[in-house]
Amino acid sequence: MGFFAGIAALCTPIALIVFWIFATRGRRNHPKWEVLRRFRYAHRGLYDPARGVPENSMAAFRRARALQCGIELDVHLTKDGRLAVIHDKSLLRTAGADLIVEQLTVPQLKKYRLEGTQERIPLLEEVLEVFQDGPPLLVELKADYFDVKKLVETAVRTLDQYRVNYCIESFHPGVLLWLARHRPDICRGQLSENFWRCRGELKAWQAFAMTHLLSNFLTRPDFISFRQEHRWVPSVWLCRKLHRLKMFGWTVRSPREMEQLEREGFSVIFEGFQPQLHTPVWAQKSA
Repeated sequence: MGFFAGIAALCTPIALIVFWIFATRGRRNHPKWEVLRRFRYAHRGLYDPARGVPENSMAAFRRARALQCGIELDVHLTKDGRLAVIHDKSLLRTAGADLIVEQLTVPQLKKYRLEGTQERIPLLEEVLEVFQDGPPLLVELKADYFDVKKLVETAVRTLDQYRVNYCIESFHPGVLLWLARHRPDICRGQLSENFWRCRGELKAWQAFAMTHLLSNFLTRPDFISFRQEHRWVPSVWLCRKLHRLKMFGWTVRSPREMEQLEREGFSVIFEGFQPQLHTPVWAQKSA
């Protein structure tokens, strides 16, 4: 019995490691990456509160478009089935109203101003008009509910109507799973971070699974978008080095951080400064 117990004790961690390696696989070499890799991405648009340009506003998106920056933007489904571009599910922080986006119609949303300016909450199609034939969009679909079908279907249907380069990312694995099953042509990415540091309302098993990217074997993401301060967690190393997945790092807040991440092979989502207009360092090396 002692011999077999020893074999079992040895095999268990090996089996867990093999499962972890298998579970974190993704999908490599999506053709859209050749376009995506050549841009840096302004987080929530090229916003600047000191100049009266709020995050996720049309003013922020137009600034990014004028400077040929890609953008990262956040999308929520409204009560009447439209797509509002706003980060939080509540309007409280950015518009001063303690209301939930999903419980409001577009006419109700449009009554509110962003951060004391004249800017209103945009719809996704308003942003897409600006970015036709322009730099790419990194579209984050925001969902904290189980059934994401309507959100993803509406987003894809809207994006298909415009001449834009884009990919879709989400923290919610269900978004990626829907894309994998119904629209595998779309470049898709798994958002994550070290949820043991910022667990929020997540249960322990959810924080563990999301930090270690254990849903990848089902969703097969084309890239991972990880909080750059947490990029040393083993799951990120495994996805980069073993599975050779493409990587975004968010949110980069200085040129020095940006250049460091690019040297490591990350594409960059930045805020708080305006980068030089040239090809990212890592894309120059691999071109």
